[in-house]
Amino acid sequence: MRLDRLLARSGYGTRKEVHRLLREGSVTVNGEVVRDPGLRVSPEEDEIAVEGEPVTYRPSLTLVVYKPKGYVSATRDARYPTVLELVPEEFLYRELFPVGRLDVDTTGLLLLTDDGILAHRLTSPRWRVPKVYHARVLGRVDERDQEAFARGVVLEDGTRTRPAELRILEGQALAEDPVALRWAREIEAASAAESVVEVVLTEGRYHQVKRMFRARGKEVLALHRVRFGPLALGDLREGEARLLTPAEEEDLRTLVDLA
Repeated sequence: MRLDRLLARSGYGTRKEVHRLLREGSVTVNGEVVRDPGLRVSPEEDEIAVEGEPVTYRPSLTLVVYKPKGYVSATRDARYPTVLELVPEEFLYRELFPVGRLDVDTTGLLLLTDDGILAHRLTSPRWRVPKVYHARVLGRVDERDQEAFARGVVLEDGTRTRPAELRILEGQALAEDPVALRWAREIEAASAAESVVEVVLTEGRYHQVKRMFRARGKEVLALHRVRFGPLALGDLREGEARLLTPAEEEDLRTLVDLA
């Protein structure tokens, strides 16, 4: 790839800033000062340094974000703040975008990446990547709802969803998610006719969880995603973002045959 693009994608600034580094003689390739921004280099074969420090190039970047309520899963929006505003400054030089979407009022795990192929496979129904949601539902969820989800629910437009897992959260399962545990305590204190449940989907239709419950005569009051494929929120706090570990990235890519 072009040397200036590699440096820009490695965090050395905009193209303009990279060109200044080159003009100043701050960049070497295989020990030789290079000033040509269009020089073709190989990150795997060439030794590239800026002011004597080796350049570490990552061909792609993927972050886990704990999306709060009120943010949109987009790169720009005229009304709401976007999830890109949650990205740490050291990663802003990459052209990141959301993998799929969470509604503005939905919280939890969202992925941001600059790898288009990875994003496509993670969101394509063909790869059946599981996504796990916890939901607070108005109404008592029962075995009939679980059986309907397991068959696939017919939505208001006549389409049938893929089979999905639905279980009522209680005991240890509640304790493992602070958000779901808070919902359960609020429901108990108010003696409300509500349920806290877990839904596992392998597709991503528009407003799917909400529409599935609506088809069952129930309303989703709050929705929180806790897992995406092999990835979990872990200790990440609301509004925080972090880079995938090498092991997590390998697991994610293996899931969609990109490892």
